[in-house]
Amino acid sequence: MTKNQETIITNIENNYLKKNISNIEIGDTIQISVLIQEGNKERIQFSQGLIIAIHKSNLNTTITIRRIVQGIGVEKIYLIHSPRIKNIKVLKKAKIRKAKLYYLRNKIGKATRLKQKFIK
Repeated sequence: MTKNQETIITNIENNYLKKNISNIEIGDTIQISVLIQEGNKERIQFSQGLIIAIHKSNLNTTITIRRIVQGIGVEKIYLIHSPRIKNIKVLKKAKIRKAKLYYLRNKIGKATRLKQKFIK
């Protein structure tokens, strides 16, 4: 692609970027509200979990959320700038020293706890 084509693509993508996203980081426990369509009705479904990975790619930025449900680890990838995502609320922040928290997949119970960083 030429430089001119890249600028045109970035200008179009900038129209779809969400401006109201709070500062989310790896290790944050978040509550995300997603618009779900069931038949001809729409409702908001809340999902809560720990961010173990962020893939930053402008409009295609994704986060991977992990949660333990009935003893089984469940991971879900969300597209941050999707129109289906209505709100992202940060519940807790953690002190972390790694860019990806994939090592939590092998831990169970109290071993998955992270040190809390208090929000001012």
